[in-house]
Amino acid sequence: MAQKKRPSSGLIVLLTLAAILCFAIAAAHSQESAATAPPAQTAVSGQDSLGMAKGDSMSIVKKIDDMKEHARLGWFYNVRYSGLGDFFVRGGVFMWPLLLCSVIALVFIIERLFTLTRARVDVKNLMNHVSQALRSEGIEAALKVCEGTRGPIAAVIHSGLLRAAQGPEAVKEAIETAGSIETSFLERGLVVLATVSTIAPMLGFLGTVSGMMNAFAAIAAAEQVSAKIVASGIEEALITTIAGLTIAIPASIGHAFFVSQIERFVLEMEEASANLVNELVELNKK
Repeated sequence: MAQKKRPSSGLIVLLTLAAILCFAIAAAHSQESAATAPPAQTAVSGQDSLGMAKGDSMSIVKKIDDMKEHARLGWFYNVRYSGLGDFFVRGGVFMWPLLLCSVIALVFIIERLFTLTRARVDVKNLMNHVSQALRSEGIEAALKVCEGTRGPIAAVIHSGLLRAAQGPEAVKEAIETAGSIETSFLERGLVVLATVSTIAPMLGFLGTVSGMMNAFAAIAAAEQVSAKIVASGIEEALITTIAGLTIAIPASIGHAFFVSQIERFVLEMEEASANLVNELVELNKK
């Protein structure tokens, strides 16, 4: 039995020596890796530090430039570097005529809204007062009622009453003449709105062509084409198109709205004029 155990004990010794050798090799490898790692980390950290230093210096320079620009522009600095101001600058030179179109359209829209709102009156109530004044006190009282009422309809009725003594035909002629004058007054400014709604998209499309030309010029000048080179020209093209349509759409809507309101005024003037002529005819019969 003792002779059979000896080979197994030698095998155990060999396995033990092999394990010790493997452990020693692993330990040596780990020490070698640890020895070589710090230089690489040092190089990477050195590059990171250099990059951070460059980034900090660039940010400092940018802050100084911003401070100089702010001192030079004053209050306009906030407008220039706001979202809308930056959008305007990136749109290129054609944004200036588009800005002029937008200001003109806005002024005429506000002016027409104010004028047509003040011209609005209750036609039925006005004609009732005019009829009562004609029947009770005569033409002079009816004229005073019209003079105390603002708007084109009262002006048309007033013109007809001034010719009441000359008969219904003279009244009709006076009403037609006054109606034409008042209609022209109501339509004032609509031609400008129609022009802006037509020109603004054209200016936007012209800016689109200019932006595309700049994009192709940048492509031709660059040795290596990249999306960044083309992006500024395409952005200019899209911005001017958006601006032109943004101006034209409200101007067109305002023009259509005002035309409908003026047509309503014309119908009310015709109705009031017919009622006045009928009232004068009835009074003459009496």
